[in-house]
Amino acid sequence: MSRIKLERSPSISSCFPERFSGPSLEISTSTSGKCYPTTSYSHQVPRSMPSLPETAVDKHLVIDINDHGSSVPSPAASQLHGENANGSLQRLQSLFSTFPNSAPATLCSDRTVTIELTKQQSVSAPASFDLYSKPAASPLPAPPMISHGVVKGNRRTTGLTLYAPLYQAAMKGDWEKADEFIKSHPGAINVRITKEMDTVLHIAAGAKHNNFVEEVIKSMTRTDLALRNKYNNTALCYAAASGVTKIAEMMVGKNGNLPMMRNNRGVTPLYIAALFGHKDMVWYLYSVTSDECLTRDDYIGLLIATISTDLFDVALSIIQHQPELAIQRDLNGETALHVLARKSSAFASKSGLGIWHRVIYPWIFVEVPTKCGCPSSIFQIHRHRSNEEPLSLAGQLFRAIQMNVPGIKAVYDKKLMHTQVLELVKLLWEQVLSLDDSQIAELLASPSQPLFVAAEFGIVEFITALLRSYPDLIWKVNEQSRSIFHIAVAHRQEKVFSLINDIGAHKDMITAYKDINNANILHLAGMIAPRDKLNVISGAALQMQRELLWFKVLSEPTTLSYFDFESTGLFIFLLWFSMQYLQEVEKNVQPSLREMRDNNGRTPRMIFTEEHRGLVKEGEKWMKNTASSCMLLATLITTVMFAAIFTVPGGNDNSRGTPIVLASTSFIIFAVADAFALFSSVTSILMFLSILTSRYAEEDFVESLPKRLVVGLATLFCSIAAMLVAFAATFCVVLDHRLKWIVVPVSLGSSVPVTLFAFLQFPLFVDMIHSLYGAGIFARKSIDMLY
Repeated sequence: MSRIKLERSPSISSCFPERFSGPSLEISTSTSGKCYPTTSYSHQVPRSMPSLPETAVDKHLVIDINDHGSSVPSPAASQLHGENANGSLQRLQSLFSTFPNSAPATLCSDRTVTIELTKQQSVSAPASFDLYSKPAASPLPAPPMISHGVVKGNRRTTGLTLYAPLYQAAMKGDWEKADEFIKSHPGAINVRITKEMDTVLHIAAGAKHNNFVEEVIKSMTRTDLALRNKYNNTALCYAAASGVTKIAEMMVGKNGNLPMMRNNRGVTPLYIAALFGHKDMVWYLYSVTSDECLTRDDYIGLLIATISTDLFDVALSIIQHQPELAIQRDLNGETALHVLARKSSAFASKSGLGIWHRVIYPWIFVEVPTKCGCPSSIFQIHRHRSNEEPLSLAGQLFRAIQMNVPGIKAVYDKKLMHTQVLELVKLLWEQVLSLDDSQIAELLASPSQPLFVAAEFGIVEFITALLRSYPDLIWKVNEQSRSIFHIAVAHRQEKVFSLINDIGAHKDMITAYKDINNANILHLAGMIAPRDKLNVISGAALQMQRELLWFKVLSEPTTLSYFDFESTGLFIFLLWFSMQYLQEVEKNVQPSLREMRDNNGRTPRMIFTEEHRGLVKEGEKWMKNTASSCMLLATLITTVMFAAIFTVPGGNDNSRGTPIVLASTSFIIFAVADAFALFSSVTSILMFLSILTSRYAEEDFVESLPKRLVVGLATLFCSIAAMLVAFAATFCVVLDHRLKWIVVPVSLGSSVPVTLFAFLQFPLFVDMIHSLYGAGIFARKSIDMLY
């Protein structure tokens, strides 16, 4: 027997189950007052349960408790006859026999059964039920609005097939075809034309066809706009999901009650718009949704939804309007602070800006959100911000550049989001600090621990915002007895770990913590980060990018074939980064911790060697292959350049043996370039030869091998460039007097190979230079400082 399940956490799939699940029997109940949410029960028909005949009651029955205080019209009620219909209604009525003073169930033309309750009446339902205990024999006549099954000879046509042209026209936005169909089929505009009982307005609104929707609305009455599908979704729910504000405005303009109508999950179109992240739609729907209709749970759900979909300006307005929501939990037991602790991409430290964006980011000006008095609604806050005093001419010009230049606009949007989310964290934390210490501890302990989650994701701004006003949190440990610094090391979050430099001598005590496995912070530095914590961020800074790739390769062996490490050489980078990380952590701990053993008797160095053994082998293999290939190329360049100096262009003077064009500028350029290419290629050969003969110990991957590779690649690049310069100079010597025009195209052509080589190999070379001689993986900015 199937059980009735209560949907607790509204999501996109639960708001639109018709798009995410198979056929099921939906039974929804709600009180008659529009300000009271519905409670949804879902009953899945077992496969073993006998089915009704094709011409009997539709398999998908909906119990619809009208949420606007009036019962659904039932023109087909008088047509009910036959044992099958009466038997089905009797079983449905017995299901809701616990409803006090409920009206008799009636089967309406749209195959819905309606029971009206007052808001004072309580709702309860049995744990299980069976609508098919007595299969009926008598067929039920089809309702007048749609034919669910008509047999013609050996061919069976259904209402879905009949109205397929209307469905297709709605999907395409072809009003001419739809209008022609509606004229030939009176009443078709209100017919449920899908298995989920969607009308043509549902389909068109979801397909974002403004003109089509406008024509449909003109042909519908105010009551028709409130038609629901199988899951009690009105067409406005689809409009909210689509994000087209104009469609919602047309619907609400004709029926102002639509924003207050909830679906089976008890959510409003406003929540659906927030769930899909449509900012303009959220602002509009809130302006037309009655405040009395929204409960405390609605506001909490709206706050969590806006944070989850990066609508931080809306979330800020909600918190400013109702600050007490900061400490309220949703149905999953989470507060807004819990959700923000996982939103790493919303913070500046994890945004992954490119080079160009990092350059202009500090110069972008965004206004810090401030509290706007005590408005009566978040819509008034939004309207107040939209009507601020005009800027000066220079300010308007600067804002126009920020808002219209594509590259700058993207950076402006990111910085605005970073500013808003940081302000949101501060406002939420201010409300949390108003609680007692025991309440703060309880809030930060369940269902997850935001401080440690933020450390795991590397959100240094989140952590600093909490620690600056509550310093004692720095001593807290999680269920594994690990502090935020232990978490940062385990998950390779160097920016979070760098905060340890701001606590002075206290770091010696924190780094001495041992977890439940008797492992100290150095043991964690030698381990590979957990697989389930891998979080690849596109375009992140070099240090984090390497660690994340290293994380992915070592934690997920199945993805090794995805990366072409034979040609990219990431193994050498990743191993180098691992060694750098271990050495950096060693500098910040007491010497006694370096030889401490865990419960398995392993020291940190033993763990590092054991877990990186495969990486060392792959790094050695790539190094040797790269050195061999590059040395072969350098040898060819050396041979060519050595022979070229004795094959002087223009010939030699037979009496003295000197070149005839010795005084030519082109010849001088040739001679210098040839010699430079020769010396560079020989140096490159020596560097790559030293790589081939290296012992490949772990320590060699820290400085020795990377430096040799840098020198080898640099000299090889210089030799290639000098060789092409020598070629161009020789060409000028030979053809200068006869084809002067050819000098320019030859010079340009000779630059093509150098440019290609630079694009393909130079980024790797620059990264290695920065890694070896740059600020280091633990470089810090003032914004990352704790104090």
